[in-house]
Amino acid sequence: MTADSTPALVKQADADTDGPAPAAPSAARGPRARDTKAYLKYVAGKIIGAAVSLFAVLVTSFFLFRLIPSDPVKQMTGGRRVSAEQLESLRHQFGLDQPMWQQFTDYVGDALTGDFGTSFQYHAPVIDKITEALPATLLLTGTAYVLYSALGIWLGTRTAWRNGSKSDRFHTALALTLYSVPSFWLGLLLIIVFSVGVGPIPGMFPTGGLESGNETGFAYVLDVAHHMVLPVITLVAVGYAQTLLVMRSSLLDEMGSDYLTTARAKGLRDDTVRRRHAVPNAMLPTFTLMFVNLGHVVAGQILVETVFSWPGLGGLFYQGLSVPDLPLVQALFFVFATAVILANTLADLLYPLLDPRVGR
Repeated sequence: MTADSTPALVKQADADTDGPAPAAPSAARGPRARDTKAYLKYVAGKIIGAAVSLFAVLVTSFFLFRLIPSDPVKQMTGGRRVSAEQLESLRHQFGLDQPMWQQFTDYVGDALTGDFGTSFQYHAPVIDKITEALPATLLLTGTAYVLYSALGIWLGTRTAWRNGSKSDRFHTALALTLYSVPSFWLGLLLIIVFSVGVGPIPGMFPTGGLESGNETGFAYVLDVAHHMVLPVITLVAVGYAQTLLVMRSSLLDEMGSDYLTTARAKGLRDDTVRRRHAVPNAMLPTFTLMFVNLGHVVAGQILVETVFSWPGLGGLFYQGLSVPDLPLVQALFFVFATAVILANTLADLLYPLLDPRVGR
């Protein structure tokens, strides 16, 4: 009896084990399916929000610069005596004599197709002027972005991990000082000291521009790098300070967490605990900041480019405001805002992949 019953019990146990087994994958797929659905809903909401923001920027860019108390046509004539008929002809040529609602509908319709009109002062398509100036901006702000992001994260990690040390107090005080300094003022100070020369310090760098205009080949590369030194230092000084402060604050919040105490209790070295556990979790706020700054790479730095006469989008925007060149400044404002909105949207879409609590 016993010999016969054992196989039966085994069969019954196998049946009990095999019974619910097929349901396990279904149960496992359920939460994942729900998470995927929630994430797709989260993505759709962010994309719709970005589209609404872009349209709002498009509308704002049209009306904002028309509040400037200046007549573009009179500015373009350079103060020369021009008859009323000639002024009226210019207004008709640029469409400034049309009703405001018609100007607005024409602008929105053309902008949605990528046509931002013709520049008043350059008499060329606005999109061509933007395309021409974009590489200079990307070169300057892109170089500065890489440098200040790496420097800020590295120093922010070291200062937070050595909280209260002389090094921490020095770097924190320096970062707070640089972060509060206006970038254009810092740029002017660097020009006075290192371009013009003060006392025993000779003028070592150009006062502005992208190139000297008489170099070719590798000498041209060195010439451009020479012109980039001061504007890059200006951007790095302000950008690294912000990144350092955010990274330091985030890491200090993580340092009191229980999982770090557990990691140390397991015998992990302090450097390993910092590199593998604390820093990855503290990177989340810095990650968001980096994407916000990534949008500014395209937007450029209007004041810094203007101070150093850098032929990028920022300098082009400043020149457009002086007229005002409405098609040019409208298009640049839209490009700047679009870059920031897209960078923020991309950060929002990637954030749930780093922190599963977001978008669920």
